[in-house]
Amino acid sequence: MDLLNTLVDKGLRRELPTREEALAVLATPDDELLDVVAAAGKVRRQWFGRRVKLNYLVNLKSGLCPEDCSYCSQRLGSKAEILKYTWLKPDEASKAAAAGVAGGAKRVCLVASGRGPTDRDVDRVSQTIEAIKEQNEGVEVCACLGLLSDGQADRLRSAGADAYNHNLNTSEGTYGEITTTHTYADRVETVHQAQAAGLSACSGLIAGMGESDADLVDVVFALRELDPDSVPVNFLIPFEGTPLAKEWNLTPQRCLRILAMVRFVCPDVEVRLAGGREVHLRSMQPLALHLVNSIFLGDYLTSEGQAGQTDLDMIADAGFEVEGAGTTTLPGHRVDAGGGCGSHAGTGNGCGSHAGGGCAPCGDGPEAEAAPAEAVLAEADGDRAARTDLVTVRRRGAGTDLAPNA
Repeated sequence: MDLLNTLVDKGLRRELPTREEALAVLATPDDELLDVVAAAGKVRRQWFGRRVKLNYLVNLKSGLCPEDCSYCSQRLGSKAEILKYTWLKPDEASKAAAAGVAGGAKRVCLVASGRGPTDRDVDRVSQTIEAIKEQNEGVEVCACLGLLSDGQADRLRSAGADAYNHNLNTSEGTYGEITTTHTYADRVETVHQAQAAGLSACSGLIAGMGESDADLVDVVFALRELDPDSVPVNFLIPFEGTPLAKEWNLTPQRCLRILAMVRFVCPDVEVRLAGGREVHLRSMQPLALHLVNSIFLGDYLTSEGQAGQTDLDMIADAGFEVEGAGTTTLPGHRVDAGGGCGSHAGTGNGCGSHAGGGCAPCGDGPEAEAAPAEAVLAEADGDRAARTDLVTVRRRGAGTDLAPNA
């Protein structure tokens, strides 16, 4: 297929595809899906081999967010019955992080709901970062706290943070339809602040919110221009009690095409499969490992994910290997160019996005655990099967007395 051969050649040269080529990937028929995966897989292996980086989320503060992001279970006015709690103490957060590290995670992502941190919040998170680093040698820490004020990125960097996550989520043209309490430009500015402070930038998207193919290409091209070290790809889980509860627009095939398009546009960047993989990819999750080089381990922010051991088994069974703490994530040319955390051994790239009904400014889209065998299909919008049984609210781990899933 001429299109795929062209895209592979461009990916191996780190050359940007045209918009028409990116759109063509999203438009390929299901009969050609394996060809698309194989082509994008060549680009993935060129820059990342068969390594899979594991990331672990710790929800420092859950719910009670004043922002109105339509995809988020923690948003203002959300009726989703999620866990709600204020800031975890540093030792509580460190204990939660240790569970993920013990399970094989190289990166710990510290997330808090809210518009953005106060200076006191930055102090709290700084103490948490220090506690985690003291107890877990070599671990990478990424913060995801929302919109940053002047000087806050520098303070987080001084405290030992390696990366900062803030997602663009959707295209600039449609952003106002998803969120009204802050702007697309606000998000871009926060990513720039993180980069200026020497933090590895992590910024990605949420697919499945009713956007068009053109919107998806717009946001991925914008991310390429922003040049983060990692690009998390979230798939919306329509959480009951949120405005997007009926947006069941994704199939496994659609998700794989989106991931392939992101890999072709961002060939040498850490592409992270984030929230929603269990719900929308289901039994086709292993195919996604040929496209992405990073995933989350265990649970997400407000919803439960696949069992941690099942994640590890899936990686091994698919012929991939977990990336070790001493391994440099990013390819050498990005390291030489001064790429942030993750471009250096023992540090990390951006926090993988948490598309799981979490921190609004962080750009989460809800997530869930694998479907039970007895799952019931319900018709939505007359012609699309909605898996309303798949979204399981997190009731364990951070903020509870139950052991975490890692």
